[in-house]
Amino acid sequence: MLDILALSGSLRAASLNTALLRAAQALAPAGMTIEIYEGLGALPLFNPDLDPRAFPNVTAFLIRAAQADALLIACPEYARGIPGAFKNALDWLVGCEDFGAKKVALLNASARATAAQDALRLVLTTMAMEIVEPASVTVPLAGAHGDPAAILADAEIAARLASALETLAEALAA
Repeated sequence: MLDILALSGSLRAASLNTALLRAAQALAPAGMTIEIYEGLGALPLFNPDLDPRAFPNVTAFLIRAAQADALLIACPEYARGIPGAFKNALDWLVGCEDFGAKKVALLNASARATAAQDALRLVLTTMAMEIVEPASVTVPLAGAHGDPAAILADAEIAARLASALETLAEALAA
């Protein structure tokens, strides 16, 4: 069973990125499970002087990320960059010895969010992550696609998302 940890870069309750990840959960191919990490906003600010073991939520996040076979990331763009809370989570992973290199697929909910995607690629490759480009797709979501059901009801978007997940599964099996 392929174990995928999904990370939404948005803290918004009505986030299109989180909705996209929830739709991905429903479209996961046989043999793949996708768990969405819900604790992004509760992580303390990263400081290399802090011992992550002093924070149970950081420890749990690091263990869970280390256990995952791959990451599935959907991240919005704020002020032409990666949202601070999401970058904070990535910073905690940088110092995690058990994390190591992972395969990652990037989902983009907005065709206009190119600066954040470029910045995210730079950060992830610096972390020695392998971006599975054929599994990384932009799925432009309009306001009508604000929840997972609407995303799944759009045959074209659902097919692109399902294809990206199949591609990620193939990359992990290779």
